Amino acid sequence: MSEVDNNLTWHAHHVTKHARKKFHKQYPAIIWLTGLSGSGKSSIANALDVLLFEANHNTFLLDGDNVRQGLNKDLGFSDADRVENIRRIGEVSKLFCDSGALVITAFISPFIEDRALVRALVEKDEFVEVFVDTSLEVCENRDPKGLYKKARSGEIPNFSGISSPYEAPKNAEIVVKTENKTEQECAQEIVDYLRKEGYLDA
Repeated sequence: MSEVDNNLTWHAHHVTKHARKKFHKQYPAIIWLTGLSGSGKSSIANALDVLLFEANHNTFLLDGDNVRQGLNKDLGFSDADRVENIRRIGEVSKLFCDSGALVITAFISPFIEDRALVRALVEKDEFVEVFVDTSLEVCENRDPKGLYKKARSGEIPNFSGISSPYEAPKNAEIVVKTENKTEQECAQEIVDYLRKEGYLDA
């Protein structure tokens, strides 16, 4: 442990997470959307945010590209930087969860171990993994940002699904298949799960 660590003390909040849960009338959680680039994560996350917000729930959306333009703009796309990217956003997500919010995240987050580390940051049932299950072929055909074309030509190294692995969840709480559904339909599936499991009526 460093000297800095020795000088740190955790301060408990007088306004507890339980009090915030009662105030917001919802069970706080991290709703973690993972999937390949082009799978529809960001679109579904935004549709989900709208549905929950319009139903008067306290939410906040963290998107991979947005976070990399601010908090994580010093990180690249090496395996080590991807791990640090998810570690940081996991810690930020935990803070939002502690505030009583339903925090929605949309990150490729390609490694099972990294997603498990985020899950371990919060209490049981406060991490809801959503696998946006879209095949590589479909994602590559969509290629909304032209990234797959660049990855295939070697312009983008360490690209998940092409030159770097994507490890699909084995036991995600929700699996959303996007190929024959709209983003609104996919978002509604997540809302239905959250309502059934009691997240929206604490």
